[in-house]
Amino acid sequence: MEVDVMKRIPVREQDPKVRAANFEEVCLGYDKEEAMAEATRCLQCKNPQCVKGCPVNIDIPGFIKEVAEGNVEGAYHVIGEYSALPAVCGRVCPQESQCEVKCIRGIKGDAVSIGKLERFVADAAREQGVKPVKAESLNGKKVAVIGSGPAGLTCAGDLAKLGYDVTIFEALHKAGGVLSYGIPEFRLPKTKVVDAEVENVKSLGVKIETNVVIGKAITIDELLNEEGFDAVFIGSGAGLPKFMGIPGENANGVFSANEYLTRSNLMQAFDDDYATPIVAGKKVAVVGGGNVAMDAARTALRLGAEVHIVYRRSEEELPARVEEVHHAKEEGIIFDLLTNPTQIFTDDEGNVKGMECIRMELGEPDESGRRRPVEKPGSEFTLDVDTVIMSLGTSPNPLISSTTEGLDINKWKCIVAEESNGQTSKAKVYAGGDAVTGAATVILAMGAGKAAAKGIHEFLSKK
Repeated sequence: MEVDVMKRIPVREQDPKVRAANFEEVCLGYDKEEAMAEATRCLQCKNPQCVKGCPVNIDIPGFIKEVAEGNVEGAYHVIGEYSALPAVCGRVCPQESQCEVKCIRGIKGDAVSIGKLERFVADAAREQGVKPVKAESLNGKKVAVIGSGPAGLTCAGDLAKLGYDVTIFEALHKAGGVLSYGIPEFRLPKTKVVDAEVENVKSLGVKIETNVVIGKAITIDELLNEEGFDAVFIGSGAGLPKFMGIPGENANGVFSANEYLTRSNLMQAFDDDYATPIVAGKKVAVVGGGNVAMDAARTALRLGAEVHIVYRRSEEELPARVEEVHHAKEEGIIFDLLTNPTQIFTDDEGNVKGMECIRMELGEPDESGRRRPVEKPGSEFTLDVDTVIMSLGTSPNPLISSTTEGLDINKWKCIVAEESNGQTSKAKVYAGGDAVTGAATVILAMGAGKAAAKGIHEFLSKK
């Protein structure tokens, strides 16, 4: 294949008109020839800036070198030294603002397509039956991990490779956390990718117990004092949705994005073979501008609705990935920007029959650095919708913190933990991911799980 070193090899995708009516994966990824061609564009920098942009510090030039040589297994094991979830990260990580933005090739041309190469390696390794390298023996110490999302899986995988006996406790009936219930099938296939990644972690010796709600079935103190665990990592995520507090918000047809996506993903309501109810709606408004908002909007579209994204700032301030916004626009999502809901109208039976909004304009920057939206008096209008999905962020469920003695939380109900090693105010208890930071990205949660695994290992090695 002829390669222009200044331009990345394009990635094949489903046609927008076709994919808007199905839940199959949008991006089709590289084949081996395309991946090897793209890998030759890497400059193999002596001081690779891309690695500094990766929250889990993958040896990016190292795995790409193996790809260029056609060595899938070698590339997989290079990545495996740093990441337990390469097929996930290759699909959902914001590489454009992390590793790829620091790529030297990108200064005068296109950055190397690091994320798509990682995805290729993980998918090819899975198809070839390549597994991560397991510890030769156990070290006699037990660690409990709460939550099987990206933070928990990463922490568990890293500790297992160091010889720890690790058990993950998951509240739901299926492992994977937000990977299973929060990200749609068309972005992250569940059986092919998520389930396979979970099985890879289990192949390291990690045990997963589902349907165990920590704080109800058993407490952290009981895990430490009665069940013989030497340390606990809390990676329980942030699953408590936020709402606006506007009139009509309790109407039939108003959902949190969490509920809407969980019904569609974990309960497979998008599949006609399942009897899980979901309100598809004919005209849907999704309030918010992050990746979760795009996921909810694109899910509603695939269920047959006309969908509006309602966001109070401009497109420049949209927090969602550029790729997700681009895909949503291609598929026909309508963006009502500089717009904010003020109330939801209902009919006599309490069902949504419209949403009043007001136009906004941008003022001075707020504490986040983004320009603060200000209402334009007299600009109210009604958006004709029958379903409203609130995607305004989430916070941690307080169940764990309220049932654990000596565990400090902050004003946002997040667990307080050291960024460098995940240590909390309670001895032997570590935490990371959304339970500490509030809702963030998969890769940042993985980075926190990795840091906590290192902290736990350093602590237990001294005992």
